[in-house]
Amino acid sequence: MRYFTPGPVHHRLGLVCLGVGMQHGALPPVGPRVLDHHVAIVISAGRGWCEVPGTAEGRKEAGGRRQEVVAPALLWITPGVPHHFGADPEEGWDESFVDFTGSALTAYTELGCIEPGRPLVPLTDAGPARAAIARVARAARPGNPLLEIEAAAAVHELLVALRRARADTTADGAPVLQALARDAFLPLSVAEHAARHGMTAAELRTAVRRSAGCSPKDYLLGIRLGRAKELLAGTDLPVSTVARRVGYDDPAYFSRLFTRRVGAPPVHFRATQSRTVPGGYASHVPDPDHPPMLPRIGS
Repeated sequence: MRYFTPGPVHHRLGLVCLGVGMQHGALPPVGPRVLDHHVAIVISAGRGWCEVPGTAEGRKEAGGRRQEVVAPALLWITPGVPHHFGADPEEGWDESFVDFTGSALTAYTELGCIEPGRPLVPLTDAGPARAAIARVARAARPGNPLLEIEAAAAVHELLVALRRARADTTADGAPVLQALARDAFLPLSVAEHAARHGMTAAELRTAVRRSAGCSPKDYLLGIRLGRAKELLAGTDLPVSTVARRVGYDDPAYFSRLFTRRVGAPPVHFRATQSRTVPGGYASHVPDPDHPPMLPRIGS
């Protein structure tokens, strides 16, 4: 186990790591206790138990309903909430944990990466999360001048890995997002998108919020603006044509929306981009393990 004391400038990063630990076996129970920061405990092997507080009012007191913990699983410790857990005394478990805090946690909670009301979360795979915690542990080597920065970066990665590995994501979440991405450039309202998938608008909002951490409108907007930027940077198409290509029949509305979200009008964004990319722009995301290479001169 290692504990850190980040300075004021590190706290301005929005997320700081306060400690890291990796241990296994028939470990002694923890708690009942209350902390003033977050802890993510990844159980990658074995089993044990945790006590889950009942109602919001009951969280002020230690104790609660006991639940079995079976790996792979995540135990969320949130500030001010009593917690009590332990490994099975015979089988034990393999746990990795990170203590952290920071202002960025508000946004991570809004995006669904942290659910304060769910202290026990089943996982599909603990490997990526455990790897992120291991990076924090490696950053804690003696004399590392970048300890706090490396640890903070790894905690960001950990939160994403845990969100991706959550086993309780609704079964229709991924197909819905794939379908929305496929139809993102059609001039359809959220209600019309929902009807195409046999859902109400409320059901679509719930599915997208749970899977992507945002509303369907914001999810579609991100895809549309990303494609609009590609067209503005890589082609000579008029702004009105770009607008229609990404699903907006009204170029003036598209320009206002683009300006509000990007911070610059489409024509100004285009003027700041390099449009002489050797080999041209790719129409798909290349394989990172086999990136496209420019031919050698004379070959």
